[in-house]
Amino acid sequence: MTALPATATPDPLAKAHAEARQAALEHWLAGVEASFALDLATIAPASADASFRRYFRVCSASPAHPTLIVMDAPPPQEDCRPFVHVSGLLHEAGLNAPRILAQDLAQGFLLLSDLGRATYLDVLDQDNATRLYRAAFDALIAWQLASRPGQLPPYDNALLQRELDLFPTWYIERHLDMALSPSQQEVLAKTGALLIDSALAQPQVYVHRDYMPRNLMVSEPNPGILDFQDAVYGPLTYDVVSLLRDAFISWDEELQLDWLIYYWENAKRAGLPVRQDFGEFYQECEWMGLQRHLKVLGIFARIQYRDGKPRYLADTPRFMQYAHKVAARYKPLHPLARLLDALDGKSAAVGYTF
Repeated sequence: MTALPATATPDPLAKAHAEARQAALEHWLAGVEASFALDLATIAPASADASFRRYFRVCSASPAHPTLIVMDAPPPQEDCRPFVHVSGLLHEAGLNAPRILAQDLAQGFLLLSDLGRATYLDVLDQDNATRLYRAAFDALIAWQLASRPGQLPPYDNALLQRELDLFPTWYIERHLDMALSPSQQEVLAKTGALLIDSALAQPQVYVHRDYMPRNLMVSEPNPGILDFQDAVYGPLTYDVVSLLRDAFISWDEELQLDWLIYYWENAKRAGLPVRQDFGEFYQECEWMGLQRHLKVLGIFARIQYRDGKPRYLADTPRFMQYAHKVAARYKPLHPLARLLDALDGKSAAVGYTF
């Protein structure tokens, strides 16, 4: 078989580990090759990922699966079991997620059905955006309607706070090299409490947690849904605002509002417990989105400085813009708006070199 592409690892110990990992994956694939008519000479990288996971695409002689996806999720950094479990929940909801065809959970290897090559992010434009977003919201409503307590970890106070803590730790202190004053720390603490209280007061449903155009595939049925292994049971608006205010593509607020109304009206009609007053629902979306924006700013900085993947940090200005707009719209969040102004000045001094 063709050797799998190895990750560049200049450190000798890391290189030895990567080579051992590659050998283990090749050995596992050789064991399932005949069962799925795999052509291992065709294996090639399928996508990049911000985590430790790697994905490969391989051809098959099976008419049902002309191509398949191989997931390499190395323990202890990754755990395949949540992926397998959430895939089952998505299929129970009647949604299009990869099917698990073969697995070795101890080693972190999965063979998956292939949902195609075109993500929403690849194809979105002004002509098709409304059609694709409506399909994504229809699928989200089906996912939320299938929610049952006890199936997924709770999106609780502790998790929401850990996520918010990423912002000062990685974005402010590490990326901006800035020490917050006691009063600025208090602003973050009070703002975080407001955002968490709002999130926990919402109806609780299944939350994909990365429901965005890069993780939705143009497929039949549409959309195909990927990258769901971090799903939790939590605030109803989280996936809604994740889809609207994405890390890698932005839309006019008028268009966002039109799509949000589409979701709200159809969610009500389907029986989901969304707020009956659209203004209340909109504020929940905005405040939930702000929690996510601050978290992602921290995550993107962490991915660069801890994991050596700098390209994500180039999208932080988009999230700062999202955060600014929300903080400026609500009086209780005005102290955060002033703090963000101070960070913007520091950010301009740091600059971006990619």
